[in-house]
This record gives sequence, C-alpha cells and structure tokens, in this order.
Amino acid sequence: MGVHHGSRIFRAAAVQMRSGLDVASNVRTAEQYIREAAGQGAQYVLTPEMTTVLDRDRGRLLAAIDHEETDPSLARFRELAGELGIYLHIGSMAIKLGEDTVANRAFVIGPTGLILSRYDKIHMFDVDLAGGESYRESKLYRPGAEAVVVDLPWVRLGLTICYDVRFPSLYRSLAQSGASVIAIPAAFTRTTGEAHWHVLVRARAIETGAFVIAAAQSGRHQDGRETYGHAMIVDPWGRILAEAPSDAGVIVADIDPTISASVRQRIPVLVGERRFVGPGATTEIGAAR
Repeated sequence: MGVHHGSRIFRAAAVQMRSGLDVASNVRTAEQYIREAAGQGAQYVLTPEMTTVLDRDRGRLLAAIDHEETDPSLARFRELAGELGIYLHIGSMAIKLGEDTVANRAFVIGPTGLILSRYDKIHMFDVDLAGGESYRESKLYRPGAEAVVVDLPWVRLGLTICYDVRFPSLYRSLAQSGASVIAIPAAFTRTTGEAHWHVLVRARAIETGAFVIAAAQSGRHQDGRETYGHAMIVDPWGRILAEAPSDAGVIVADIDPTISASVRQRIPVLVGERRFVGPGATTEIGAAR
C-alpha cells in the first residue's frame, strides 16, 4: 500500500462557515476558525468547499479570483499553516486557469507552508432540483481527471469535494490506494442535504473502512443559495464522532488510524470484491487492484 504509517492518534478539525462574495472577509473568517481549531489541539484542519468565495455569477467570480501563483488568499493560508505548525487543507477555492476557465481546487498545505498536494473536483454538480433550483457547475469550472492521495505523518489522506460523494468508485479507489482518512469539503444545498447528506457521508465511511472528515458551508449565502451545513467527522464503522449545529464554527475529533485497519480486517470489503459480467454486457467489470 506504499508508505507505512505509525498508529499515532491525531486530532482533526472540520470548519463550518458561510462564505459570501467578499474574498478578504471570507479569508478573515476562515482564519479565525482555523486558529480556533489549532487552539483546540487540531493538527489537521479542513475548511469547506469554496472557502474563499461562493458565487454562481460567472463574471463576478472571475473578477474576484486569481491564478494560483498570484492568489493572495492562498499565500495567506500558507503563512497561517506555517505560523500554526498544522496541516491545513483548504477544502477548495476557485482558481483561475485561463482568462475564463476556473478550477474548483483543494490544497493540502504542510506545517512549513509548502503545498503538499492539489486536487481538482472531478464531478460537476449539474442538477435541476424541485422548486426551480438549478445548478450548472460545468459552466463555471473545468473538472479534474485524477484521484489524489497525500501522506500525512499519521495516515494517507484521500481528497474529494462535495458532489464527488455521490460517486462511490472514487472513494473505493482512494481506499484501495491506502487512504484510511477521506476528506469531503462541501457546499451541499439545503434541499439535497436534508435528504442525503448524513446517509452519503456515513456510507462512504462504512464502505471504505475509512474515517471521513466533512467540512461544510451552512446557511443563506449572498449569491442566493442556501447550504445545509452539518459538518461531520465519521469513523470507519459509520459512527458520527462530531457534528456541527446549523451555525458556523469548528468541530474536532481524535483520529486513531488503527480503527480503520481493525474495521477493514473485520469486514474486508476492499479485498473481497469479485469481478462480474454486467447485465447485457460482454466484458467483465469490477474495481481493478
């Protein structure tokens, strides 16, 4: 499985916030919560999807964001990780790729301020909900095409973002690549969150035998959308170790990597999969190892 990790327990935090249209204001709010998490002993801190700005208006979004190399928000987060000596995982930010292309990109920043890993959201939220709510994320963002894991001192971490949670094959791939903790920073709508959030997050933990850390956006945002909140930290057995109320704030939980190994030994779903022929198909399917 690659790097062998020790069994040291570490403290993880998930941030819940309500990002608006003002980038500087959002960064200040995120910094406040990141500091609060570090103050509670968190060694790894995850912020929600779209930490720096949450805006569906294409023109306004493009005017508010920057390229990775020159983005002042990212520079500030790197300074903050270095100052606090933590692993800071910015769940995602809108990053300009070209003049009119944008990535929904996560950054894992080490305690020296170096960027250890990046992940571009793979699955685009293109849906029509009851009541006239419609979202076309693919009009704003260029999807990623690569699953990403990163080694922390305690565990291997799998990176996902929000709508990815509905695609179990991504999580299985991360787990089979050695991830025993998976991050799900999100900005789930209230409509879908009330129906599916808890079930999906817990299911991803159960079926992979991994801890899931899910930071969240919560409340009514300036661009008109309403998000569900309920940031959670879930263990590999599907138990919720910590959950945020509807307000913004920070949740923490201690992560013991040996629990993941124990659960995977008890219910060996990662190694028990069999290839099979799909209905009406002539080729075998099943996760390749």
